[in-house]
Amino acid sequence: MKPWDQRPIEIRNLFNPAFCGLVLFRSFCGYEEEDARGMPFSLGLLILPLCLHKQSRNILLQGNRSYLLKVVSSHPELLVDFGRRATDVLPFTFEAMGFLMQLGALEVDPKGRLKAISGGVRKALTGTAETVACQRVARFLGKEFARVGDRSTIYTTLGVRP
Repeated sequence: MKPWDQRPIEIRNLFNPAFCGLVLFRSFCGYEEEDARGMPFSLGLLILPLCLHKQSRNILLQGNRSYLLKVVSSHPELLVDFGRRATDVLPFTFEAMGFLMQLGALEVDPKGRLKAISGGVRKALTGTAETVACQRVARFLGKEFARVGDRSTIYTTLGVRP
């Protein structure tokens, strides 16, 4: 990964570690609403490619009253290039997780589960309409991942291998 000052301005804006960390934090909180043990590490890698991709985010926002597996089955366009997007965003996901850990807003338990530590991030969703949408979709994904409960099912549904 390039040093911060050598990245294009677009990359610095879209993949800002603080913003990506906030999106991840919202998903961890959503997961913990359903399963207090915390989100498995491997599921945390799927959040940003779904939340930051505008078409995927819009589909998930429209379907947030339904189940994730049903939304994916009725919108196969979510899966187009998802594996590539997930791979491309992986370094930014790791950077955002590191940022959250540095702030003390994230902990990893011995079983590899990610848990949000309250107090470091505001509960209120603020920002532009697009950033709020990213946060809402992240929370929805966290809750849905916990409801499904099986990492293999989620990965298979999204057409990727862990």
